[in-house]
Amino acid sequence: MNSVQIRSAERALSAGTWLIVAGAMLYSVLTVTPLAAQHTPDRWDWTAPILPVVVDAAVVIVVRLDAVLARLGGHGGRWPIVLRWMTGCMTLALNVADSALKNDLVGVAVHAVAPLLLIVTAETGLAYRRAITAAVVAMEAKQQAEREERERAAAERQEAADRRTREEREHQALLLREQREHEARLAREQTEREEAARRAERSERETRERAEREDRERREREREQQQRERERVEREAAQRRERERLESEQQARRQQQERTERERRERAALLSGGPVNEKLGEDRARAIVGAAFAEGLPMRTAAELCGWSVGWVSARYTEHRDGAGFVLEAASS
Repeated sequence: MNSVQIRSAERALSAGTWLIVAGAMLYSVLTVTPLAAQHTPDRWDWTAPILPVVVDAAVVIVVRLDAVLARLGGHGGRWPIVLRWMTGCMTLALNVADSALKNDLVGVAVHAVAPLLLIVTAETGLAYRRAITAAVVAMEAKQQAEREERERAAAERQEAADRRTREEREHQALLLREQREHEARLAREQTEREEAARRAERSERETRERAEREDRERREREREQQQRERERVEREAAQRRERERLESEQQARRQQQERTERERRERAALLSGGPVNEKLGEDRARAIVGAAFAEGLPMRTAAELCGWSVGWVSARYTEHRDGAGFVLEAASS
């Protein structure tokens, strides 16, 4: 059996196990909920499904973790076994309790099918997974041994080939050494001739580079002088722009102060009328509420000044707050 077939078997086992678990959980919830509701105070009837759900959640935890441990070849000890059998027995007892209390043996047998099937499936699935894991480990060990044997044989063949190659390389190296010695003599002679030509060329290049360097330094001095002149002109222009900007900002601040003072006087005029006994016009009332909001007055005071209800004033305050938040958000953007 190859790994594909093993994975297919594991998928079939997992799918079947979870199908049985899901069916048993659904059947348990539908069976145990009426029983729990009968033994629960009327005002707490809505808690009846909690008990079967909790017990079945423990079953799901046990089945899932047992599957993981079995696949890894591990063992959780005594407590997973206790939890597995305890949840299974609880599920069985809760499912058959209603029929047992009514002395309905057929009902006990029918309602015992799903819990017993769940218990046996959990134990059988665990055994299957452990067997599959053991088989996979054995197969992998066998494959590893075969692979190591093939690698050892290949290494031996490679070693023999390397030995032959090394001998051939040594022979070739001897021939190449003799050839390189001859070529080295020719290269030395060629190098000496080239060195003489390079010295002459270097002397000529140094003379040419010296002249180019002097010319470049002269152009650099001229460029630096022009750069200093441009920087002076730009600095004067920047100072002139800065003065204009400061004057513009001072004028804007003066205008802002005048506008703020004018708005303050308008709000004071709106709020100076005092409480009224009848509702003012909506436009007038909105203006008064806006002035009260800007001055931070309570909503009740604003309602007394305009004659409208506190609820209406609260809605206007909310509009002003939302509008202020929008303005702040736009300003920050």
